[in-house]
Amino acid sequence: MAVPKRVVIVGGGIAGLSAAFALREQAGSRDEPCQCTVVEGEDYFGGKIVTNRRDGLVTEGGPDSFLTTKPSALALCDKLGLTSQLINTNQEHAKTFTYSKGRLREFPQGLISMVPTRLGPLFLSGVISWPGIMRMGADWIIPARAQTRDEETLAEFFRRRLGSEAFDHLIEPLVSGIYAGDANELSVDATFPHLVELERKHGSLIKGALAMQRARSSHKPDATARTLFTTLQGGLGDLITSLADSLSRAGVSLRRGANVRAIQSIGSHAEPSFRVELEGEERLDAEAVVLATPAYVSAGFLRSFDHEAAAALDDIPYASTMTISMVFSESEVKSRLRGYGFVVPRIENRPLIAATWSSMKWAGRAPAGQCLVRCYLGGRGREDLLDLDDAELTGQACRELESMVGIQSPPLHVEVYRWPRAMPQYTRGHRERVQRIRERVALHPGLYVTGAAYDGIGIPDCIRDAENTSAKLSAYLWERPS
Repeated sequence: MAVPKRVVIVGGGIAGLSAAFALREQAGSRDEPCQCTVVEGEDYFGGKIVTNRRDGLVTEGGPDSFLTTKPSALALCDKLGLTSQLINTNQEHAKTFTYSKGRLREFPQGLISMVPTRLGPLFLSGVISWPGIMRMGADWIIPARAQTRDEETLAEFFRRRLGSEAFDHLIEPLVSGIYAGDANELSVDATFPHLVELERKHGSLIKGALAMQRARSSHKPDATARTLFTTLQGGLGDLITSLADSLSRAGVSLRRGANVRAIQSIGSHAEPSFRVELEGEERLDAEAVVLATPAYVSAGFLRSFDHEAAAALDDIPYASTMTISMVFSESEVKSRLRGYGFVVPRIENRPLIAATWSSMKWAGRAPAGQCLVRCYLGGRGREDLLDLDDAELTGQACRELESMVGIQSPPLHVEVYRWPRAMPQYTRGHRERVQRIRERVALHPGLYVTGAAYDGIGIPDCIRDAENTSAKLSAYLWERPS
C-alpha cells in the first residue's frame, strides 16, 4: 500500500478550505492516499466570511454575497449540495443610490461593467452635469490608447476615456466598494483587465459595452437565471460549515486555534520537505505546504529561507475596513429609502464608503417590522477610523445615516466587525509582482501560495485560485518522477 503524501495548508479561510477540498477530489480521482491538515490560527474557519444568527437576524461581518458571472463559487455550492439554498437579490427593491453633490440620487440604469450606455437615465439622475455627459460621450471618438508597457491606474484610465466628473461621481464609488482602495493607486490591468481589452478591441468603452449588451440579448432568457450577486438563505457561513463538514468526513484534519510559529524548508534537493512549527512546540512534517494566508503573513513564514520571496510578498499593500450592522424600525428606514442601499464617492470626503439595506436586498435577513442596515467604513487612507471604539464607530455611522438619509432613531441592535489589513490592493505593477512571487516560490518544490492577494479578491476568485493551486500540487505529488 502506498504511503500517504502529507500536505499542510496554513489558513482556514475560503481559499484554504477550497484548496483542501480540491486536493481531496484530486487524490480521490487518482486513488492516491493523502494526509491533509488545515491549520487555522483563529478559533473559527472562514476567515472574513462570518455569519451571525440572532433572534431572527442574519448578519454578515464580511462579504454578504458572491458574483455569479464567475462560476467557481456556484460550482462549489453545487458539489456541496447547497444549490437549492441559493437566493437571488430581491427584485422588488432593485435600486441603488449614490450620495452625490450633497444628496442621495438614484444610480443611473444602463451601466454595463461600470460603463454607462444610456443617456436618459444618466441625465435624469443628476449625478453628472451636461458638460460631464458630453465629455463621457467623447469616448465614442477618442482613439484607443496605443499599446505600451506603461501601466495606467484606474483613475488615469477612466479619466482618459470618460472624463474626470464621470470618474469622480460615477465610477470611483463602485471601485471603492469592491476594493476599499484608492483608484489613483489601483492598476486597471490588475483589477479590470476586461475593460482594457474592450478599449483595445472596440476602440471605445461605450462601443465595447454595447457590443457586450448585444451579445447577451442574443441569448434566450433563462427563467432560473441567477442575479448578478447571490447568497445562501442562512448566510455565507453555511458555505464554510458545509466545506468543513465535508472535509472532516473525508478525513482531513482541521485544526482551529493553532498558530503557526515558523515554517522550515528541510530535506534534500531530491526529496524536499517542510516542517511547520506550531505554538506549543508541536511540529508537522509534510511533503508540501500551501500558504493560504494574507501576503504579509506568508512573507513572515518565508523570510527565514527566501528573503526575495518575502520581500515581494511584503510589497503587496493592504487596506483596513470595518462593517457595522444596525437594526432599525422598518418604517423608519423604508419611508426614506427603498432599495439596496447607496455608495459614497471619495470626493464627498465622508467616512462612510457605502451602506446596504440588507433586509431589502435579501429575503430572511430580519424579523417582520425591522430593517437591517450595514455600513462600510474605512478603506485606503481612512484606516485611522479603526482606532475608534465600538461606541464611537457606531455614533459615526449613525451620524452619517442621519445626515445622508434622515434616519434619526437610535439602532435597536448593533454589531461591529473590524478587518485590519484585510483588503489586498492591486496597485500599479501588481501582475509583475505576483509573477515574481510565484517564480520565487516555485524554486521551493512543494511550496505554494494562494488567496485573495494574487489573482482576484472575490470569493469565486479565491476558490478558482485554490483549485488551480491544488491541481498543480497534485501533479507535483503524484506525477513527478520518484
